[in-house]
Amino acid sequence: MTTQHALLDSEELRRSPLWNPDLAPTQPERRTWSTYNIAALWIGMSVVITTYTLAGGFIEAGMNWWQAMITILLGNCIVLI
Repeated sequence: MTTQHALLDSEELRRSPLWNPDLAPTQPERRTWSTYNIAALWIGMSVVITTYTLAGGFIEAGMNWWQAMITILLGNCIVLI
């Protein structure tokens, strides 16, 4: 795909009634998040009541606490990738 063709597609998308600047991907030069920011978001999303409930369910089902932790950590890593 040529650059001009990509620009035409971009302009065509912007004219679409479904396009919105709030939903459009951030341009690469405006992306300021570092690995720290992404890790902080991921950890913040992992430490919620549903995770505690899931761990409690695993323990009640017969897992040790460390098995439940490893299972949840593995699940979070799979979702992250």
